[in-house]
Amino acid sequence: MNKISVAAAMLAAALGCAALAAPLPSYVTQAVADPTRPKDDRAADAIRAPAETLAFAGAKPGMIVGELYPCGGYFSRLLGDVVGPKGKIYGLETTRWKGCLPADRKMAAEPGRTNITLDGEAFGAFKLPQKVDLFWITQNYHDLHIKEYGAVDMAAFNRHVFASLKPGGVYFILDHQANPGTSEDAIAKLHRIEKVQIIHEVTAAGFKLVAEGEFLHRPGDDHTKPIFDPAIRGKTDQYALKFVKP
Repeated sequence: MNKISVAAAMLAAALGCAALAAPLPSYVTQAVADPTRPKDDRAADAIRAPAETLAFAGAKPGMIVGELYPCGGYFSRLLGDVVGPKGKIYGLETTRWKGCLPADRKMAAEPGRTNITLDGEAFGAFKLPQKVDLFWITQNYHDLHIKEYGAVDMAAFNRHVFASLKPGGVYFILDHQANPGTSEDAIAKLHRIEKVQIIHEVTAAGFKLVAEGEFLHRPGDDHTKPIFDPAIRGKTDQYALKFVKP
């Protein structure tokens, strides 16, 4: 490698380190520090990395966000604080999971949550009243592959997300890693899905993958146990993917 190549490589590495070391936006840290968040939500922060998740997805003040399956609103509250009064969170819930919509409505009725609205639809379906800046799914994309919940045409679902986003809009997905070759039956058993499978399905709908986040990567998880197994619950190996609509 010549001196120019070495220098370029060193500069790229330095820029990468600088990017990783960049401070979190104040609107993210303030959202996480919101004292009105429930005690259980704040206790879960240690295993869910909310600040890193929000910053990676690019949530910002004034954004319009569609959040699939908030089920109680752990991230809804955070997103609502980040986007602020000029933004909007559309909670897209399923009527299939009976306890989720009531829990969401209770969350949205809390003081200061007027920028959060909710809609319940059949599993795998959603409606948005306007195009959004950010479409958000955390730990639920794999559920769309579980036939017990409902038959979902994933190609059509991802095309629907594509059509629901503004040009340049972000499709953010965070989920539990699975081992290579994980079948649909195994997805249903383990509640895990391979990162490469999501990338394949989402890019086939026209999205471009622009970033991968490893802030919840946990090498101690060998991906063989269901995510609800007491030995691994809350400590699963997870990945974050950021796609953009060109």
